[in-house]
Amino acid sequence: MSEVEFVTDQLKCAFDGGAWHGPALMEVLEGVDAGTALARPIASGHNIWELVLHIAGWERVVTRRLQGEASTLSDDENFGPIGQQTEAAWREAIQTLGSTHAELIRVVRGLNDARLDDRVPAKDHNVRFMLTGAVQHAAYHGGQIALLKRACA
Repeated sequence: MSEVEFVTDQLKCAFDGGAWHGPALMEVLEGVDAGTALARPIASGHNIWELVLHIAGWERVVTRRLQGEASTLSDDENFGPIGQQTEAAWREAIQTLGSTHAELIRVVRGLNDARLDDRVPAKDHNVRFMLTGAVQHAAYHGGQIALLKRACA
């Protein structure tokens, strides 16, 4: 297995399932409806919907950086904004998260192992470090979402 194949597998495990730590991000999101996604059991914390938008936003950033763009998110883009607060809009947010992740996987699969040592545009770290961080990011926020989901049950 090449290193790029390994990184791709890790991204998929943290996002879709098969991770050693337990449920992956999309597994945790199963059964979450718009009301639960909007609930704020920790008054000063983010809700599930905001976290989903945040993860999708950063996966887009990682994809753009892999394509050579010095990309980031503004403060407003980082955790929202949530537009319509309907069940259909929530399902669309989940769908966007899935398609954003699929695009990241597609771009990562197109890399060769030598690219992992390349510097990320406008950053002081390499592609390997960024992609490892993307795996960690999905797992970290998946854990947060699991706790928020439990608090709403």
